[in-house]
Amino acid sequence: MRGLQLPLSQTQKVRLQNALQQLESLSSKVNSDASVTVADSISVNHEEGVLKGHGTADINGDLVATLCGVVERVNKLVYVRALRSRYKPEVGDIVIGRVVEVSQKRWRLEINYSQDAVLMLSSMNMPDGVQRRRTAVDELNMRSIFEEKDVVCAEVRGFQRDGLHLQARSQKYGKLNRGQLLTVPPYLVKRQKQHYHHLEQYGVDLILGCNGFIWIGEHIEAKDDMVEDQVSHSNRNSASLEEQEKNYTALETRKYICRAANAIRVLSTLGFNMTLEIIKGVIDLSLSLNLDIHDMLGSEFYVQVAEKEAERRSSSKKKR
Repeated sequence: MRGLQLPLSQTQKVRLQNALQQLESLSSKVNSDASVTVADSISVNHEEGVLKGHGTADINGDLVATLCGVVERVNKLVYVRALRSRYKPEVGDIVIGRVVEVSQKRWRLEINYSQDAVLMLSSMNMPDGVQRRRTAVDELNMRSIFEEKDVVCAEVRGFQRDGLHLQARSQKYGKLNRGQLLTVPPYLVKRQKQHYHHLEQYGVDLILGCNGFIWIGEHIEAKDDMVEDQVSHSNRNSASLEEQEKNYTALETRKYICRAANAIRVLSTLGFNMTLEIIKGVIDLSLSLNLDIHDMLGSEFYVQVAEKEAERRSSSKKKR
């Protein structure tokens, strides 16, 4: 049962075990990324020139896993990606981090990597939206942009001498407000074409960070036009304190944020991949059952989610 620590009744245990076994059988038949444990054989279909990668060994002519994880294949290379390993960055990854230090011309962010990432002042758009050289005044005002404990979305730029560097040169990157930051194992977030999602029916935004940090918050309209950015910036400066105080997250939106966050917690505990389709399915399931937000973390809902996912994958396989 994947080491789940849930207070299940005997009936719930049987139902959950059946659902997980069905999911495992489906994934092993249609997916080359099958989970393996130590000493499990890895099927290579007698291919010639197979390269043994990390986490594999050749024993009596069979390719065997030497650690628990997921089998990955890159052309002829076969290796096992450990489930509990830290995030391994790749250029272009969308990541979410928390600012841990503001230093000279840079911020340091914790992104679930072996070392803190660096976001240079020159690698991000300024609040006024104007493309210009950074000045000493900009450096003095760095804490007005990001300060310690702020949550920031950025993109992996690459590795340099002083570590992993990020960049935030688009309006979709930057500081995240009015939401929740959740942490899941990085292997549950697959690299996809789209990591930004707007759940229109709920009025919330979902950002799936490749580093296992997931943001769910109030929807904010993206403004890519520089002119719009300058106008909005001037409007913000002229706004009165009374108008700013009225700018808050509606109660209904906050409820949807909490519901989506609990859906992610349930999927993380069950070990399911984080995709928009699955997350929306869990939210819709909780609404169809008229469950309160806190009841989503009850044992029965975990079982129902596993059964629903097994049913969904089984029906999608039949359509193929």
